[in-house]
Amino acid sequence: MTPPPAVLGLMPRRRLTGGHRNTVWLCDGPGGAVVAKSTRRTEAQLRWLFPLQVAARAAGFQVPVLQQDPSGNLLHQGWTIEPWVEGTHPADMTDLAPRIRAFLAACPLLPQRPGFCALADLLTQTRSGDIDLATLPADLLPRLRKAWKAVAKSQTQPIHGDLGAANLILSNDGPCLIDWDESRVDLPCLDLIHATEQSTAAQNAHLALEIASSWQTEPDHARKLLAASCFQGNVAP
Repeated sequence: MTPPPAVLGLMPRRRLTGGHRNTVWLCDGPGGAVVAKSTRRTEAQLRWLFPLQVAARAAGFQVPVLQQDPSGNLLHQGWTIEPWVEGTHPADMTDLAPRIRAFLAACPLLPQRPGFCALADLLTQTRSGDIDLATLPADLLPRLRKAWKAVAKSQTQPIHGDLGAANLILSNDGPCLIDWDESRVDLPCLDLIHATEQSTAAQNAHLALEIASSWQTEPDHARKLLAASCFQGNVAP
């Protein structure tokens, strides 16, 4: 709930909803309205995004440019700062499917984002971004990994990683893609899950990922998803 520190030169206006894992504030900055968002990402993790966001712009998405401090850093005392984009969230993402496919096709080959891994790697590894599989109940983890194993041999590439309606803004300048926190090299079907019909295996893999990534940061959301999923069984508290 704490607003960005005054040393950043911002005048907090109001806290924004939707930042479930981060604190997000609409602020007045020297050049106009900006969004300040708390982040757990490192400078290297933020800079990894640049070529991916270039691909998104080439596909017709607007992408707010992260502001740099006088030293050229994107990380401002644990916050990122980007221009405020006015608009609404789409009620249906179907019409955006061709643009999402164009974005995925335009993505360059990149090494894995520092601190992240793909679903196939989570069959043996325990950490990726906000995910810490060691915190999951022991009887739940094998069920989630079974869902990831079903798609583990699929080809991977750079993806946005959380491409849902909440992270799309329909602005006067076109659709704007925000919140690149979960970007990494992984399955492209994960970026299309809300815009096109996907296989049951892809849907289950995505749901298992959402449960795992929310288990610590959004525990109520994670348990709600689990209760309505095929993974519930007799999961220990």
